[in-house]
Amino acid sequence: MVSGEARELMIIFRSYIQKVLDQWKKLKASLCKIEEMKKRIEELEYALQSCEHKIKFLEGSEERWKEQLYHSQSQIQNRDFIMGRAMAQVREVVDHLQIMAIQADVLSVKYVLESDRGQELASLLKEIKALSIRAKPYL
Repeated sequence: MVSGEARELMIIFRSYIQKVLDQWKKLKASLCKIEEMKKRIEELEYALQSCEHKIKFLEGSEERWKEQLYHSQSQIQNRDFIMGRAMAQVREVVDHLQIMAIQADVLSVKYVLESDRGQELASLLKEIKALSIRAKPYL
C-alpha cells in the first residue's frame, strides 16, 4: 500500500503533469497559430510583391503617356503655327485678288469697247473677280 506521503506526492505529481499537459496544449495551439500566421505573411508578401510590380508597370506607363502627351502637344503647336502661316498667306492671296478684282473692273470698263482682245481681257478679269469673291469666306 501507498503511504500518505506518497499519495500526496502522487497527487502533486499528477497535478504538475496536468499543468504541464495544459501548457503543452496551449503551446501547441500557439504553434499552430504561428504557422497559420507564417502562411498568411507569405501570402501577404506575395501580394505585396505583385502590387509593387503593378506599381512599377503603371509608373512606366505613366512616363510613356507623359512622353506621348508632350509629343502630341508639340505636334499641335507645330500644326497651329503652320495653320497660322497658311491662313496669313490665304489672307494675302485674297487681298491681292480683291485688288486685282478692282483693277479688273476698271480695265474691263476701259477695254470692253476697244476690241475683241479687250473683251477677252475683260472676261479674264471677271474670272479673277469671281475668284476673289469665292476666296472671301477663307478670311
